[in-house]
Amino acid sequence: MSCPRLERLLVFIVAYNAEKTLASVLDRIPASLLQGGCGVLVIDDASRDGTFRVGLEYKRTHPEMRLEVLRNCVNVGYGGNQKVGYTFALRNGYDVVALIHGDGQYPPELVEELSAPIFEGTADAVLGSRMLKRKDALRGGMPLYKFVGNIILTKLQNWLLKTSFSEFHTGFRIYSTKALASIPFERNSNDFHFDTEIIIQLLLKGLRIAELPIPTHYGDEVCHVNGMKYALDVVLTTLSSKLHQASIAYDRKYEIVSEPDYSLKLGYPSSHTMALEAVPSDSTVLDIGCGQGLIARELAKKGCRVTGLDSTINDRDEEGITLRRADLNATPLPLPATSYDCILLLDVVEHLASPEKFFDDLRSSLHGMEKPRIIITVPNVAFFIIRLRMLLGSFNYGKVGILDFTHTRLFTLASLKTMLQQRGYSVEAVRGIPAPYPKAVGDNSLSRLLLRINNALIRLRLPLFSYQLYVEARPLPTIDDLLDAAHTEMTCSSEQDRG
Repeated sequence: MSCPRLERLLVFIVAYNAEKTLASVLDRIPASLLQGGCGVLVIDDASRDGTFRVGLEYKRTHPEMRLEVLRNCVNVGYGGNQKVGYTFALRNGYDVVALIHGDGQYPPELVEELSAPIFEGTADAVLGSRMLKRKDALRGGMPLYKFVGNIILTKLQNWLLKTSFSEFHTGFRIYSTKALASIPFERNSNDFHFDTEIIIQLLLKGLRIAELPIPTHYGDEVCHVNGMKYALDVVLTTLSSKLHQASIAYDRKYEIVSEPDYSLKLGYPSSHTMALEAVPSDSTVLDIGCGQGLIARELAKKGCRVTGLDSTINDRDEEGITLRRADLNATPLPLPATSYDCILLLDVVEHLASPEKFFDDLRSSLHGMEKPRIIITVPNVAFFIIRLRMLLGSFNYGKVGILDFTHTRLFTLASLKTMLQQRGYSVEAVRGIPAPYPKAVGDNSLSRLLLRINNALIRLRLPLFSYQLYVEARPLPTIDDLLDAAHTEMTCSSEQDRG
């Protein structure tokens, strides 16, 4: 008798050169699953042996099983094979897909048990862990070097990702197809570290991952994994996800969250902390490109009176803060007719249609006023990571970071200073800003060490090692300012002569 729940379950077997073991793996699928009507999918990844033939023969002799046997035209790798299988599950309306291997290493007998948390709505993915009971892993024949490597890699990944899994590297996994549909798994590697990438994607999406223990079995199957390469790939892709989250580097497969994190970078050297420290208490401040007013609120705590302009906000007033909607590309600039001690342009200039025109208009708008100090921060396109990526032929834009999709202009320190000087501004101070490592790896000893190293390198060569550039400038008098001043001085001289 079929079971509606089990009819929505797909047992997916990845197979490569599994001619000797595939039939026994299919034999081990519990009768309760088959009687319940679960689907079974075997995908032969262009094996060099008779794996596909064995699968087809098994289907012919077991008509009671809802079995599909497919063969990839070319070898697409362990990760690529999973992409095909999960796409099959999504296309055919399954709710849950259970991944096992065709070499018999993982127990099909436990598929129903491990699927239960997903069907019950308490998990979006379940990992069958061999390391919840570590001694059992060794008793089951796991080679010592794999046992130790598994522990070390998992500890490192847990530390970086702030998780507490017993094992990242199991190949026995159960996924909700709804969860799979919500992440871009098709962007992942076709190699073995696909398994790490999909866990990170699920975490970034905020989905629930459970672990349940499974027995370990190592027989005489052939291992197709290069252990050293796999370990390196795992570490690099985990670090890549953290750099992506911190906007230091962009990795499209980790573009999971629809809205970037625009929270303030406080408590360590950043564009925000430098600007806040540079503005004296009780100052009058114009914050151009203020966003939702996060910096304005911090300045208001210092007793500053802040006017914020941005194209993404609605007019509103808060204590000590006036926020106004304004098009920063408009001519003339929609600046309030008042004097300011400081003008902030924090991560704004790179978004403007024409920075040159903007600074011309800004200088003209300040005609006849006391010349304020202007604090500017921009991403540094000459940052060493960008240079290295260019050396490797990569110059890819993303949602956040130096190569943000919304950036219309990119600057080096030299090009920013030249642009300001040509528009009539004196550059009074330049500082380098390190990468926001605490956002990448958390506020811990590692991020503090990386900040110290980055700051030391900035002192060595600022244009190369600054993630962002911090510049303080002041507008020079315009021709109109000079003419008005000259006329006043001539008048004063005449009056003195008459006296």
